[in-house]
Amino acid sequence: MDDARGGSDAWPVPADPGTLGPRIHARAAELYPVCRSIAGPGLRQTLDIIGREIALDRVETPSGSAAHDWTVPREWTLRSAWIRDPSGQCVLDAADNNLHVLNYSIPFHGRLPLEELKAHVFTLPDQPELIPYRTSYYQPRWGFCMRHADFERLPEGEYEACIEASHGDGAMSHGEHLIRGRSDREVVLSAHICHPSLANDNCSGIAVLVELARTLAGRDLRHSYRFLFAPGTIGALAWLSRNQQGVGRIDHGLIVSCLGDGGGPTYKRSRRGNAPIDRAMAYVLAAQGPSARCVEFTPDGYDERQYCSPGYDLPFGSFQRSAPGSFPEYHTSADNLDFIRPEHLAASHDMILQAIEILEEDHCPLNLCPMGEPQLGRRNLYGTIGGAGQSSEIDAIRWVLNLADGRHSLLDMAERSGLRFRDLARAARRLHAADLLSAPPR
Repeated sequence: MDDARGGSDAWPVPADPGTLGPRIHARAAELYPVCRSIAGPGLRQTLDIIGREIALDRVETPSGSAAHDWTVPREWTLRSAWIRDPSGQCVLDAADNNLHVLNYSIPFHGRLPLEELKAHVFTLPDQPELIPYRTSYYQPRWGFCMRHADFERLPEGEYEACIEASHGDGAMSHGEHLIRGRSDREVVLSAHICHPSLANDNCSGIAVLVELARTLAGRDLRHSYRFLFAPGTIGALAWLSRNQQGVGRIDHGLIVSCLGDGGGPTYKRSRRGNAPIDRAMAYVLAAQGPSARCVEFTPDGYDERQYCSPGYDLPFGSFQRSAPGSFPEYHTSADNLDFIRPEHLAASHDMILQAIEILEEDHCPLNLCPMGEPQLGRRNLYGTIGGAGQSSEIDAIRWVLNLADGRHSLLDMAERSGLRFRDLARAARRLHAADLLSAPPR
């Protein structure tokens, strides 16, 4: 049996594939109804849900704090939001769907004619049956979001509109979960937690990361793993500004979102373009079929643009199924729990786990018997009957021995040979046990 360092036995596909996806989906379903924003009780409720499954270091950054060129916002609390038509009938209620209110809206209560109300209502004329998700974080305004089909049916007359909300000094919340490895060199896995009822973007990312933290718990790991749950943009900026001394420990980073739909998968490279996380994810996606794709870095998207900003240039890539903005359900009420599927959530979990296996196992070994091929048979590395067909196990051993010159990594060998990384890693461990290969890094 392989030792605790990983490989084909120590890095199995989870033993319960039939329950993995449903478990992640159930976690996303619990997160889905929470009315989240960039600061306020919705974030704390989200961290409460996460904290019931993994230990969280919860951090509160006071309102008004500097986060590089940004300022941490005040907390937003929504109590109710509704519109009544001239007959007094309720035509919109945020209690039915928290996308109905402009996220971070200022309070409002008043009567106004339909023509004035329309200036404060956001719809999707091209998707008339869907509610859009809209925000106004840094410009004070009030507003609602509704289905365009319902909007078109509104009769003329005077309407009563109410947004019972408040903004107050407090703090912006985020959570961290750290799994300590044999070294303090870190892999950071991050999901934003500021979106309200959007299942793919990004209840799916939160739910998958919680499951990954549970999967890695108790393993003998080379790296330390930091799971970061923070509001988008401002959360990443605040974390970076608070952790100036710690960012130098980060060797690999991955931003996740949109992990539950059936598209892609899609990986966006880091600003560096060829960082180890880029190569690991590209290798994993290469086995996922023709719809999988790796795209080059662009300074948009999610929090990768903060970690990859020129002052940091950290090796952070971004992983999704369908890329943000590329699917019609994106930022609409159609991004619901029916849109994300257990099998896609489980597959996303396993793809990230495969990349982690590569980050853990990859190194540049050195052949300790490089003058010709060592005799494998007397070391129980080769069958005793000659003339039989060559096994894939022997193939992996020979590739490792030939390329183990201290300059080629196991991932280099996998890319060149076409063999599975996992098989080459197992061969390297067997060769090390036979004193034919240098020890992997501790």
